[in-house]
Amino acid sequence: MQSNLFRWSFRSQFLLGFLLSAGLIAFALFSQFQWGLLPCPLCIFQRIAFAGLAVVFLIGGLHAPKRVWGRRFYGLLALIPAGIGAGIAGRHVWLTTLPPDKVPECGPPLQFMMDTNPLTDVIRKVLTGSGECAKVDWSFLGLSMPAWSLVWFVVLAGWASYAAFRSR
Repeated sequence: MQSNLFRWSFRSQFLLGFLLSAGLIAFALFSQFQWGLLPCPLCIFQRIAFAGLAVVFLIGGLHAPKRVWGRRFYGLLALIPAGIGAGIAGRHVWLTTLPPDKVPECGPPLQFMMDTNPLTDVIRKVLTGSGECAKVDWSFLGLSMPAWSLVWFVVLAGWASYAAFRSR
């Protein structure tokens, strides 16, 4: 017997995806401003990916297309920021598992790089990671914040796919 949660309308499922994405961003901001956990550049990029995913969920939920191709379009669109975010989070998790002697050197702060370099250079530098991204400041149930981000990107990608591609 299928749960009622999985029978929700496309609109409800996508709006729930929006609320989850927004809640994850809110938690990241809470941990930054209340607990003093300053985000590294990879954390900031993951927040941007969650924000992009939230926007797709919100627009898809508000539009709530009736035709199957419209729902599938939003599902595929949601997979873009979810996939990018999962890739960034996966790279971040990998950096946190490196032995201390293999961790890259710390780079300059993100704002300095944004002020002094072209955007493509900044993105390339951030995605190669730096020592500050290898530090684990917080964990829950044995998973670091980047690992939880990876889990949530995969869950939200699955949620968007289910909402968009299930038969109605």
